[in-house]
Amino acid sequence: MQVYCSQKHANNGNQRFCNFCGESLPLTVGQVIDNRYEIGRILGQGGFGRSYLAIDRQKSRKICVLKEFAPQVVKPQDLQKAKELFVREASVLKKIQHSQIPCFHSAFQVKIGIRDLFFLVQDYIEGDNYDQLLAQRQSRGKCFSEEEVINLLHNLLPVLAYIHGLDIVHRDISPDNLILRQSDNLPVLIDFGGVKQLPAYQGFLRTQLAGNGTFLGKKGYAPEEQLLQGKVYKSSDFYSLAVTALVLITGKQPNLLYDGFNGVWLWGKEIKVSPKLETVLRKMLAHKPSDRYQQAEQVIKDLPLASMASGGQTMINSHNHPHPDVTKLKTQVVAPGIKKLRTIGGSFHNQTTLFVQKIPMPVWLRPFTVSLMMTTGVLLTGVGMFALSNFAVKEISSITFPEFAVPKIPAINNSGGGKNSKRSIQEVLSRLKELEISGVFFANTVNEIFYMQNPNLRGRKLTEKPEDAALREQWNNIANQLLNNLEKANLSQTARRKIGNYSQQDSQRWEQLAKAGKLGKYKSFPDLRTDTYRTFEPLFPGQKRGQLNQKTFLQIWYAIASDKIAS
Repeated sequence: MQVYCSQKHANNGNQRFCNFCGESLPLTVGQVIDNRYEIGRILGQGGFGRSYLAIDRQKSRKICVLKEFAPQVVKPQDLQKAKELFVREASVLKKIQHSQIPCFHSAFQVKIGIRDLFFLVQDYIEGDNYDQLLAQRQSRGKCFSEEEVINLLHNLLPVLAYIHGLDIVHRDISPDNLILRQSDNLPVLIDFGGVKQLPAYQGFLRTQLAGNGTFLGKKGYAPEEQLLQGKVYKSSDFYSLAVTALVLITGKQPNLLYDGFNGVWLWGKEIKVSPKLETVLRKMLAHKPSDRYQQAEQVIKDLPLASMASGGQTMINSHNHPHPDVTKLKTQVVAPGIKKLRTIGGSFHNQTTLFVQKIPMPVWLRPFTVSLMMTTGVLLTGVGMFALSNFAVKEISSITFPEFAVPKIPAINNSGGGKNSKRSIQEVLSRLKELEISGVFFANTVNEIFYMQNPNLRGRKLTEKPEDAALREQWNNIANQLLNNLEKANLSQTARRKIGNYSQQDSQRWEQLAKAGKLGKYKSFPDLRTDTYRTFEPLFPGQKRGQLNQKTFLQIWYAIASDKIAS
C-alpha cells in the first residue's frame, strides 16, 4: 500500500519518512497505536502534525480524535520549542470543560519504529468546519448571510468568555477551526495547538519556529501584535473572530478585504454590512489592542440581534430552526438490516461511514450517534425501530424525511414489547415535544441511568429481538420516569429549552452576580446551591452532590437554579 506525504509524493506503507522530501509520513488506516487506538483516516494536518479519526478499542470502539505531534523541524532548539507547545496544549486542555470545546481525554508518548511520537486524545465532533461550509455555499453562488453570522457570533462569544475567564487565549480562530456540530447546530471551537495561558502581565514573547517559519496564528486572521510583535491578548481572539465573520459574509479571503498599504479595511467596497454590525466589527478589528473590546460580554451587549421572524434562517436555537443550507440533513441513517438508503438531494454524508456500524450503542438508538437529530427519532419510531435519540421539539411537520428501505421487525412477545412498547415510545415523544426539552440531553440521561442499573451491559448492543424485549421495556420505563421527574421540577419554558446548553459559564456568571449582590433573593452563591439541591435531590436521590454529569443531571440542576434566580 502506498502512503503520500503532504507534497503528494508516493511512498511504501511501511516507511515513516518520505523518500523525496523527508517529511514524516501519516499513520496508515487500520494501524493500532498504543495497543488501543485504531486509525481510520486523516482529518487534517499542519506544521506540528496530523489529526486522525480513530476507534478506541478499550472504550467499546468509541470514535475519537487522535492528534499526532510530528513537527516538521530539524534543529534541536526548534524541536524543543515544538514539544513545549505540545505539553502546553495538553496541560491547558485538561482545564477546559465546555460543551462547545472537544473534551480532552489523555496525552501519551509512544515509540513507533525508532521515533518517539506524542499524541492527544479528544472527542470527535461530527460536522463540517466553516471553511467547508463556505465552499459548499460558494459552489451554489452563495455566502453566509449577515443574520447567520450574527447568530454565529452570539453562539461563539460565550465560549470565548469561558476560556478567557480561565486566562486562556486561543490564538488561532478561523473558519477551519470552527465546526458546526450536526447534533445541535452549535459552533464548536477546535484546535488549541497554539493556545496560550496568559501570564499576569497579559502578553508574552513570540514563539516562532525558525526551521520552517511556523507562526502561531494564521496570516490575515491574526492581528499584528500577534504575528509581528509576538504578543497576544484576549482582544486578539476578538480580532480573529471578526475577520472570520467578514470572510463568511463576503466569501473573500482576508487579503482581499484589507488594504495593507494604507492599513485599512475596505468598508463599503469589499465589505458591505449593516451599520450596527459594522460598528461592532470595526471595534473588534481596531489596530491597537486597547481600542478593541476587552471582554466577550461587551461584544455580546453591542452585537445586534438577528431577526427571529426569518422563516427558520437563524442559527440561534438552530436545533429548533435548522437552516437548510447549514444542516442539509446529509448524515447517513443507520438502522439494523438497512443496506440501501436515499437522502435528501440523492446523496449522503460519507464522513462517518467507516465507523458508524462500530458505535457501541443499542442498535435501535444508533441513529442518535450519526446526528440526524431532528428526523430519525420520529421516523424510526413509526416503523418500530425505537430510535429515542432524535426527538423533534418543534415544527416536526415541516421536515422532509429521507426515504429508505426498512427491515422487517421480528415479532415481540408479550413480556414488554409489541404494540405496547411502540405506544410507550410514542407517548414519550409526545410528552418530550410538549416540554420542549432537547432530545440529545434526554437520550444521554436515559442511557446513563440504564447503564448504571445494568453495568454488565456496557458495550452490549440491544436489539429488536424478542430476548431483548424486557431490556427495551426497562429503557422505556426509565424514559417515562425521567419525564415524570422533569415535570415535577415545574421548570419554566425558558429553563427547559436551554437544558443541554448550560455550562460552567452560567455558574461563574451567577457567582459574579452574587458577589455584586444581584442574585435575586440569594445573598451568596452557596445559598443558591443549597436551595437548588433542596429541589433537585428529592427528584433524583441517587445523584451525589459534586458528582453530577455535566451533560446530563447537572443540566437539570442548572435549569432549576436558573428558575430560582429568576423567581
